[in-house]
Amino acid sequence: MIRTMAVVGTGLIGTSVGLAVSRHGVMVHLLDQDETAARTAAALGAGVAGAPAERVDLAVIAVPPSRVGTVLAEQQLRGLAHAYTDVASVKSAPARDVLRTISDPVTFVGGHPLAGRERSGPLAARADLFEDRSWVLTPTRATSQPALNRVLEMVALCGAIPVVMEDQAHDAAVALTSHAPHVVASLMAARLQAGPEEAFRLAGQGLRDVTRIAAGDPRLWSDILQANAAAVARVLRALSDDLSAVLAALDDLAAAEPEREGHSVMRIEELLRRGIAGLDRVHGRRTGAPAGQVRLRVAVGERPGELAPLLGRLAELGAGLDDVTVTASQDRGVLLAEFGVPAVRAEAAWRALTEDGWAAERLQPIAAREGPPAAPGAPPLDRQAEPGRQEALSKP
Repeated sequence: MIRTMAVVGTGLIGTSVGLAVSRHGVMVHLLDQDETAARTAAALGAGVAGAPAERVDLAVIAVPPSRVGTVLAEQQLRGLAHAYTDVASVKSAPARDVLRTISDPVTFVGGHPLAGRERSGPLAARADLFEDRSWVLTPTRATSQPALNRVLEMVALCGAIPVVMEDQAHDAAVALTSHAPHVVASLMAARLQAGPEEAFRLAGQGLRDVTRIAAGDPRLWSDILQANAAAVARVLRALSDDLSAVLAALDDLAAAEPEREGHSVMRIEELLRRGIAGLDRVHGRRTGAPAGQVRLRVAVGERPGELAPLLGRLAELGAGLDDVTVTASQDRGVLLAEFGVPAVRAEAAWRALTEDGWAAERLQPIAAREGPPAAPGAPPLDRQAEPGRQEALSKP
C-alpha cells in the first residue's frame, strides 16, 4: 500500500497528482528546480515542499520527455523511491533514455495520463483532473511486478483507468489524437496575428474551440514534438494532402469555371462528410461508444419543458451534454435522448435515471471491468494486488 510519494516537477500534471493522492492520506513530497512552483503546489494542498528524509514508496517524474531519463537517473542515484513512473506524453524516446541511463530499470514503469488543460503550471492543477480518464502504462520487459503494482495503485487513487500499451503504439495514437491537433490549433491561431481588428468582432465559439489548445506552453510542446517527430509528421503529411485537395477545389470555385464547379463542390462536401464520420468515431454516435464510455437512451415525452429537467439530471450524472442527441420515435410517439456516460458510472447512472422515473435503456451491456491487457513482454498483472477499477481498452 502506498503511504508516501514524491513528485518531481510541480506543473499542471505533477501538482494534480499530488492533489489527487493527498486526498487519500498519502504523504507527498514536492520537488522542483523552481522552488516557487513547489511551494505554490504545497500551498494548494498537493503535499509538502522538499525532499523526503527516507525513501518513498513511489516517485512520479513529471518533467518534459527529453528530461525523463536524466532526472530519473539522478533521483534513482539518490535513492528517492522504491519505484518510479513518469507522465510524459511520449513514451518511446524516454523509454530508450531510461534503459540506457538508469542502473535499475526494474523499478520503472512508463506512464501517461490522458488528461490536461490548455493552461499550465501549478495554479491550473485540479484534484479531479484524472477522474475517469485513461492512464496509459508502458512497462518494459525489465519492469518488476512490485513496481507495476505501486503505479497501478497510484492510478487508482487518482480515479483514472489504467491501460497497458506498447510505447510505439501509444506514440502513434497520441500523434493522431493530441500532438497533431495541437500543431493545427497553433497554425490557425498564428493566422490571427495578421487578422484585421474588425474581424475579431465577429469571432465566435467556433474559433475559440479550434484554437483553445494553442495556449499550451511552447517549450513543453516543442519538446513533445521533437520526441514524437516521426509519428506527428505522418499525420500532418496526410493532413497536408487533404488540405491541398481542398485548396485546388477552392481555386476552381474562385475561378468561376462552370465546367469544374460541380466536381469541386463534390470534393469539398466529401471532405466535410469525412470530418463528420471522424467526429462520430470520437463521440461514438454511429460506431459504438468511445473507449471508456457506455451509451444510454431515455424516452422523453413531448410536453413543453419536459426535456430540460432530464438534461439537468444528466449533467449531475456526468454525461457530456454536448454529446446528447435527440430523435423522434416513430412507433412510441416520444423523443429519444441518447448520450454517453463514463463506463465506470454507467450502471449507477442507469439506476439513478430509472429510480427518477425515466424510461432509460442501455444500448450495450455494462460488463464487469477486468484489468488491462498486458503488453507483449510486460510482466503479468497481479490481480490480487491491483487496486481500484480498471478497464481494458484495445490498442489503436
